[in-house]
Amino acid sequence: MSDSKNNKSYRQIFDGVIEATIKNAQKIASKNPGLILTGAKIAYHQKRAAGIRAEYEKKGVVVPGVIMFSLQSRCNLTCKGCNINECDSFQKRSDMTDDEIISTISQAKKIGVSAVLFSGGEPLLKLPLILQLAKMNPEILFLVFTNGLLIDEKAAKIIGKCKNIVPMLCLEDFPDKSNVFCGTEEYKKLIDTCHSISKRGMFFGSSLTVTAENINSITDENFIRDMVSGGVLAFVFVEYAQIDDKTKNLSLTKDQKSLLGEKIRKYSEMFPAVFISFPGDEENFGMCLAAGGGFLHVSPDGSLEACPAAPFSDTNLKEVSLTEALGSELLRKIRENNGILTDSGGGCVLFQKEEF
Repeated sequence: MSDSKNNKSYRQIFDGVIEATIKNAQKIASKNPGLILTGAKIAYHQKRAAGIRAEYEKKGVVVPGVIMFSLQSRCNLTCKGCNINECDSFQKRSDMTDDEIISTISQAKKIGVSAVLFSGGEPLLKLPLILQLAKMNPEILFLVFTNGLLIDEKAAKIIGKCKNIVPMLCLEDFPDKSNVFCGTEEYKKLIDTCHSISKRGMFFGSSLTVTAENINSITDENFIRDMVSGGVLAFVFVEYAQIDDKTKNLSLTKDQKSLLGEKIRKYSEMFPAVFISFPGDEENFGMCLAAGGGFLHVSPDGSLEACPAAPFSDTNLKEVSLTEALGSELLRKIRENNGILTDSGGGCVLFQKEEF
């Protein structure tokens, strides 16, 4: 089978994963009448968006189902290991303007993007923009990966009115010594935030960066049970991607990746919540998720990148349209060689292929 057919087959599989995940989330959210209509809109848009992506692919334009935006380089924390903090170049570039971000997401919806992920810096420093985007695009699912420290009672009330915003509280923003970040003032405040959000009937989740050191603690059954009891309805386990050779030891081994997959399958049956690993089992998918096959990343300055773990770009959304950017030479090269971007036993596959 040719690479193009392989890529197409993979994208069809990934579209199915998106649809199944949204349906599962719909089922879980159906217990809350206030979320039913929004869930139906998002599910309908996903089906329609998958069709639009297929039509663009016939024209030679590969559109991702998901786009991640690092909204800005500023943050209210300075966490060790954060890509934004560790990369000086981010601090030297000017971020996209609000109008540029609004325009890009409008373009994304038109060409079939199903969901938008906001990260940072800290995305809630741009809460007014996020609220505006959610209201302008009620059929788009916006997942906001946040440290949660800016969600006070007032913010929770405002966010709760936009049912297509899903706060994803990032526990990895707190120091992990031996057990799941517990004991810090920040962690205690995060638990308070969970309670504040939960009592408003909001659909929210938790993002956990999984490393070789913390995999046992953050996938512990009792920890997951406590989080679900606290109202968490979605878990995204983000496999740690090394930012330099010094952090390679934090990347998951093949055995640990297998263990994570087993835990996710087990907990999906045990608990009324959505469980996802990212990037997941690339070896079984047959290729890397990057370069538009599944998702793309937009850096704070507008650079369109295959993946946030491999921050390399040859095109910028300040200068060209999203459709034009999707045809970049770098993304094309990655897609054409995606067959060699299978799991290599730990860390980001694309990061390890320096020739790209």
